[in-house]
Amino acid sequence: MTQLVQALVLGVLVGGVYALMASGLTLIFGVMHVVNVAHGAFLIMVATLTWWLWSRTGLDPILAALIMTPLMFGLGWVLHRTVLSRIRGSSVSMSVLLTFGIALVVEGVLNVTGGNVFRSATPEYFDESFVIAGMALPKPHVFGFLTAVVVLGLLHVVLTRTWTGRAIRATSQNHTGAALVGVSAASTAALAFAIGIATTGVGGSVLSVLYPFFPASHYDWISRLLGIIVLGGMGSLPGALVGALVLGLAETLTATYLGLQWSTLVFYVVIMGVLLVRPQGIFGTRLREDVAT
Repeated sequence: MTQLVQALVLGVLVGGVYALMASGLTLIFGVMHVVNVAHGAFLIMVATLTWWLWSRTGLDPILAALIMTPLMFGLGWVLHRTVLSRIRGSSVSMSVLLTFGIALVVEGVLNVTGGNVFRSATPEYFDESFVIAGMALPKPHVFGFLTAVVVLGLLHVVLTRTWTGRAIRATSQNHTGAALVGVSAASTAALAFAIGIATTGVGGSVLSVLYPFFPASHYDWISRLLGIIVLGGMGSLPGALVGALVLGLAETLTATYLGLQWSTLVFYVVIMGVLLVRPQGIFGTRLREDVAT
């Protein structure tokens, strides 16, 4: 029983971190209908920069998020103003192609500057655990989860308790209606994209401690994150949270009882199983054309 409870708790910890990483991706899609394939590459870029700071200065990798988040916010704003705004009104496939190109550029820069080698930040608490009621909970996972809770909580407050958040939600629900009441779609989209990219500043810092990474590992991460937001419902932040927790639990339970080699497979089997029953995702909304079909 202790093993089961520990696996469940660890699954929640992992799921919380997944939710943090997926939140920016689903926010960008919800407001802009842009599938940001470069999201995984930004996570790996931040993880690499965090590793570099930790190795040079000894700065705690998770605390490095305080530096990385505003930097990524600025990068997101500049990218939208200079690149993403040029495809406004285009099809979703155009955003996939454009952001995939950005991902390749980021991967290439990381390869040239740092080499194609595995890295991982290992602070002094890396191999330590909290022992609670006979359960050993790894400190990096606990700290990563707490960081995710704080960031997701702040994101929720911004989106639900501020005028900026209301503008973002209004634009995501109805671009035309938001414009009629004075909400600038262009400025709102730029802000939403910048906030979405800013979440990689935290997610990448946490990733640098929890998982080994190298430049090309962004392919693995974007596939996981896209799976999470498709499972939860494209554009739904609550859906991303629930989807991340479901997949985190499925992955951890599988690793505990069947072995690590099966955990990745079960991750995608769960997605396929849910989508067969509910194609629009857990919190997704069926469109008129879906009902007609």
